Amino acid sequence: MIEHFKVILEKEPEGGFSVYVPALPGCASQGETEQEAMQNIKEAIDLYIESLKDDHLPIPHQDFLLKDVEIAI
Repeated sequence: MIEHFKVILEKEPEGGFSVYVPALPGCASQGETEQEAMQNIKEAIDLYIESLKDDHLPIPHQDFLLKDVEIAI
């Protein structure tokens, strides 16, 4: 079974990228490049899901919408 998760990728001021998964609380990673951060979060998601399965817990599904809000500044 294939599951898709949305991730938030943020460029860090001191360099590199942070990335986290809103649907999986606490599931986060980082990397020096965008590609490294994305590979690292894939591994983190795999471990997170494996842990849920080991504990016989349900795998969360995304239940949010990602929308833009326009604000004049």
